[in-house]
Order: sequence, then C-alpha cells, then structure tokens
Amino acid sequence: MKKAWEIKKLGEVYDVRDGTHDSPKYIENGFPLITSKNLKEGVITYDKVKFISENDYVNINKRSKVDKGDVLFAMIGTIGNPVEIVDEPNYAIKNVALFKVDKNQNSRFLKYYLNSSFVINKMNKDAKGTTQKFVGLGYLRSFQIPIPPLPEQKRIVNILDKAFAEIAQAKANAEQNLKNAKELFESYLNGIFENKGDDWEEKEWNELIEIRSGRNQKQVIDINGEYPIYGSAGKIMGFANSYICEEGTTIIGRKGTIDKPIYFDTKFWNVDTAFGLIAGELIDKLFLFYFCKNFDFYELNKGTTLPSLVKKDLIKIKMPYPPIKKQKQIVKKLDQLQVETKKLELVYQQKLDNLEELKKSILQKAFNGEL
Repeated sequence: MKKAWEIKKLGEVYDVRDGTHDSPKYIENGFPLITSKNLKEGVITYDKVKFISENDYVNINKRSKVDKGDVLFAMIGTIGNPVEIVDEPNYAIKNVALFKVDKNQNSRFLKYYLNSSFVINKMNKDAKGTTQKFVGLGYLRSFQIPIPPLPEQKRIVNILDKAFAEIAQAKANAEQNLKNAKELFESYLNGIFENKGDDWEEKEWNELIEIRSGRNQKQVIDINGEYPIYGSAGKIMGFANSYICEEGTTIIGRKGTIDKPIYFDTKFWNVDTAFGLIAGELIDKLFLFYFCKNFDFYELNKGTTLPSLVKKDLIKIKMPYPPIKKQKQIVKKLDQLQVETKKLELVYQQKLDNLEELKKSILQKAFNGEL
C-alpha cells in the first residue's frame, strides 16, 4: 500500500447508520420502503416493494434519511450489493446499512470497496445468524478500509469506471453469443419438425410409445442398490434393487418442471413426479427425446400453483415421424450439432467466468494501491 494511504475503520471515515428495524403498517399506495432485497447489481429495484404512509416515512427518515451521494448496503440475507445514490431519494429504508459520505470522500470509491470480493467474502464469513445471515451496525463501523487522499480516490474511480464499462460490454457480447449458440440448436431442431418430408407419418403417442408412471422412491431406496433412482430434474435420489425403465428412456416431469426432458441410457427407477417414455418399434429412442425437447408441454399444463401433466393428455399428443432409418440419420445430425453447440457454450461461459475473475483482480489491485 502507498505511503499516503491510511487504514481506518468505516465508522471513522463515514457516518454509518441503518434503516428502521420496526415493521410499519403497509398500505396499497404510499412511499416505498426499501429493504436488502431491493438492492441488486448496483441499483435499487422496486420489484415486490412495499409501501408505507407519509407519517411512517417521515418518522423513519428522522434517523436514517437517504441523500444523494450516500451508499446503501444489504446487511441481512444476501450481504453486499452496495448502491451509490445518484438521484434524489423518495423512499425510506429498513434493515439496510446507510453510509453517509461527506465532501472529503468519494462515494463511488466506497461503493467499489464494499463490492469487492475480499470484503464480501470476509463479511459473509464473519456474519451471524443461522436461518438468515446478518452483519450488525457495530461490525460495519469497525470494519477496516484503506483510504487514500481524495484525488487518488477519484483517479482510482475513473480507472475502475472505464475498465468495468469495457468489461460490461464484453460480458454483454459473450452473453449474446451464448444465447445465439443455444438458439442455433433450438432453431435447427424446430425446423426438422416443421419441414416434414412426404415420407413422414403422424400418429398419437398411444400408438407409438409406452408411458410409465413413476413410483415413490421411499419404498425402494437401498444404499446397496444397483439401479439409480432419478427425480424429474435428473438428479439421483438414491438407489434401488429393481428398475422401472429400460435403457433409452426419456423422462418428463409430471409435476413442477414439465418442460425439460432428460434421456437416460441406463436402467433406472423412475419417481412418482415424472413419466417415463419408452419408444415403440416405429420410433427411435433418441428421436423421441428430440421430439420432446421441441414440444411445448406447457400447452397441456393442468396445474394452477404448480405445473402438472396428466397421462390422458399425453397419450393424445400427435407425433410426426419419418421411416426409422431416416430418424436415425436425423438423430446423428442433431447429436453432432449438439456437441458443437455445447463446445461453443463452454467457450462463451468460460469467457464470462474469466471476465468476473478480471473484475475481482482489478478491484484487488485498486485497494492494494497497485493501479
């Protein structure tokens, strides 16, 4: 760290407060009450925000009024997500840390510091609470920060602003490329079933496949079992000594996740929240799987609070299909394309991960006085 820098407690540099701990009466329209849940990715969001009366708004703001130039910080639940206040506030805060920054300090310098991974990691490690983690006001006031002179703070902020703007653009490009890679495969898959040839037929599922309902895994779990017990999300729930579905079965969720078919090349026990789809002699096993990936099962949703499918609707699904030889050729092309798109997805996901690591590295250097 440079000579002109000082190590100080946050409470020595800033006026550190927090919002109300009371639960005022909520009303339909009024002043927003911002909590830790409303601090996300450097901004205040108003999703599911609750409103309070003008009287409660005034009373809360007597001790924790937010002003332009302040910094808010989530101190309960998800610790972090600092927000620099750049617009005139019209809200009160609850269970949110408030850093009031005077003219001798730079608000964005503080925000960058509070958003650095080494600060967040330490606070999460030191946090108290079991069901919900939190850091107290006393803890925040005594938390240390390296403080350079104000001109140096501004210089660092300028460098970070520029670097993070470029990183944000690079991330946006990588995210778009990742989305494009996924959509490429989906588009090709959709085209296969939209542009059917003259040699294609169409029948209902009750003529083409067998649909097996799963069973409760609690009755068959055995730590020495040979066959995996798969849930509708494709996770192993345990092992059994017998199996319900053969190799090459596609499963779809019966309740909950109904739009993410999974293909299994092993024998397994299928749980009661999923259906097992077994291809008949006219249908290739993987061709059935790819058809399911392209089919919108939400068209058959019978659930209200939880999506659900019923067998009597599934057996009526009309499925187009070409001769079995052509099905296998289509499957081979889809397999190859899926491998290539997965490679692209890995490349772009790695770029996104690298950019996140770059941000962490830059912040580390910034507060070590190495920029």
